[in-house]
This record gives sequence, C-alpha cells and structure tokens, in this order.
Amino acid sequence: KDALLREQLPAFFEAVQGLRSLAVRAYLLALLLTGARPGELLALRWDDVNTQWRGLTIRDKDASKGGADGVRAIPLTPYVWHLLAALPRRGEWVFSSDTLPQPISRPHARLADACAVAGIEGLTLHGLRRSFGTLSEWLEVPAGVVAQIQGHKPSATAEQHYRVRPLDLLRVHHERLEAWILEQAGVKFDAQAEPGKLRAVV
Repeated sequence: KDALLREQLPAFFEAVQGLRSLAVRAYLLALLLTGARPGELLALRWDDVNTQWRGLTIRDKDASKGGADGVRAIPLTPYVWHLLAALPRRGEWVFSSDTLPQPISRPHARLADACAVAGIEGLTLHGLRRSFGTLSEWLEVPAGVVAQIQGHKPSATAEQHYRVRPLDLLRVHHERLEAWILEQAGVKFDAQAEPGKLRAVV
C-alpha cells in the first residue's frame, strides 16, 4: 500500500532530480505523473509519442484493462513532454539505456537511492503508480477519468458502456493534476513553454 504523501513531494522531486541518469530521472517522474504501470512506461517508443495531438500510446496489458486492442491513449501533459523532450534519441525506446539498444532496466536501486536521500521508506515503482491515483483525490478528479488514464477496467455499467472520454477531456483533468503535483513539490514550471526539440544521438 505504499504511496507518496502530499508533504513528501518536495523531497521526492529534489532527490530524483539529483540522480545522475537523465533517463532514470525522467522515467521515475513520468511514472508518478502518468500513473502508468512500470513495464508499460519502459516499453514506450518514440513512435508512441504524438506531439501533434499531445498524446502517449501506452501498450496496455490487454484489451480488458481499459484499452482497445492492447493499447490506450493518455494525454502528453506539459511537464512530461518537457521531460521527454530533454532525452536523447538512441533508437526506438524513449527511456533508453546508455550502452545497450534497449530500454533501461527497471531502476529499483535508483528509486531506493532517491528515497534514502528524501527520507522516504518503502516506496516501490508500483507505489509511484499508486501515488497518481491517491493524489488525484485531493482534487476530486473523477474516478472514471483516473481509471481510464491508468488503464483500469471500468467498474460500473455506466463506465463500460456510456462513458466515452476523448483525449482532450482527459487532458483537462490530467493537466490540472500534474500542475497541482508540481505546485505541491515546489517545482517552478511554465506549462506554456515550448518543449525542447527531440535530439538525435548517433
């Protein structure tokens, strides 16, 4: 049942931003800010990043978990876009290894390092996903919106058959939640600033 408390956000962000690996820093913060499953985010490819319509295509566990045909679309929020735009392009994977043509391995040890610096005990990668859902309650984000973003199976008949939330509607709530988390963390960020251009690394 591990999850970040609101008052732990400043220490967590500061500690993660102190990690050496740019890819690990971006991955851990994006995990918190998207609510994705750890493996889903590691599987993110540059082709899954749609900057025109500001969306991310997440390869879901299966079609019954909130996606269609094994994928779901979630908003590409301003700060996450900023994080991704700062990453070098080393092939197809967004969170790529410095040395191998593959994604980074799950950074359990780096998360533990950051948590030790921040004075937070017992936080796991899945706990960052849980934190997204937990923190959303501070803003009373509709549970169905959170479930759709996280790829949870709809829990009621109305959600399954009578709620179709397009990306722009999800974005309204998701961007508000991201802005609130950044505010609580003491991160100064201009959401209107244009993200840096994606850089190719040879």
